[in-house]
Amino acid sequence: MNSTPNNQSSETQWDVVTLGETMLRLTPDSNLRLEQAESLQVHVGGSESNTAVGLSRLGKRVAWLSRMTDNHLGRKVERAIAAHGVCTRHVVWTNNDRVGLYFLEAGTPPRNSQVIYDRANSAFSKIQPSDLPSDLFAPLNSKWLHITGISLWLSDSVRATVADAVKRARSVGWQISFDVNHRSLLCSAKQAMQYSESLFESADLVFLPRRDANNLWGISGELSDERAMSQLVAMRSGRPTVMTLGTRGAMASDANHCETKSIEPVEPIGRLGGGDSFSAGFLSAWLEKQDLRRSLQWATATARLKYSIPGDLPLISRQEVERLLDGKASETLVR
Repeated sequence: MNSTPNNQSSETQWDVVTLGETMLRLTPDSNLRLEQAESLQVHVGGSESNTAVGLSRLGKRVAWLSRMTDNHLGRKVERAIAAHGVCTRHVVWTNNDRVGLYFLEAGTPPRNSQVIYDRANSAFSKIQPSDLPSDLFAPLNSKWLHITGISLWLSDSVRATVADAVKRARSVGWQISFDVNHRSLLCSAKQAMQYSESLFESADLVFLPRRDANNLWGISGELSDERAMSQLVAMRSGRPTVMTLGTRGAMASDANHCETKSIEPVEPIGRLGGGDSFSAGFLSAWLEKQDLRRSLQWATATARLKYSIPGDLPLISRQEVERLLDGKASETLVR
């Protein structure tokens, strides 16, 4: 049964609605291999809900839409997201299917970290357009709908639901942000490009790493970052585009100008969720003022803070980001 909102007042409108799957992540302690582990840490994580939590903790009003199994695991996921001020009342609950899981085996060089997905036949993978709450898509209910490519890699029914949500959002004047977020374990680069091409070209704002620009859209790895960005923006008819560059930082560009921001090195205690935190920081600033430089500054600062935090969720505050941007962050004890 769909959970639909009551009549909304101006006080209950959202800045952003996100749509996507959230899973439980199971990780051995202390960089143990999975075959060595006697116990596993449990974290809640999903790209869209990570971004939703980041936005909420930066002071934005956010709703998360998904389909979850109504059991202890599904309720654990929902409570973890709602605890940070994200509205979860539009979640579709089902007594069927299952909550998706993934396992992370953390490694240090020369051993790579590895992910094992156990998400087949999850509740979200079977979401249908009819599950979307009709009352949610109204002109005054939100300004933005945030989607990631991860949803597009999951199933035909998820792709149909995302397409319908985007259509409904646009019909009532919402803008669309799209984080490409290719996961090679879920689908090939060729499939990922085919599934995401329409959203990539038409979304009001797109996030992607340089590797996806190369692997999905055929941008030559020999091109400079500036030339690569120029080609991406041309593909998107001049719409704002944000490209992360790993340790080199990030770039944001539209048809008129391009901004680049380096990022200071951080000991990555919690690398997972860093990209979602980046998009949360950018969107938070973009909602206030559509300024590429300012938004890029907020994005990199938010990502840096997330790297210092274990788990998937960006447990940051607006005050911490502002202190970092003001150059007031300190390694000394605050007391």
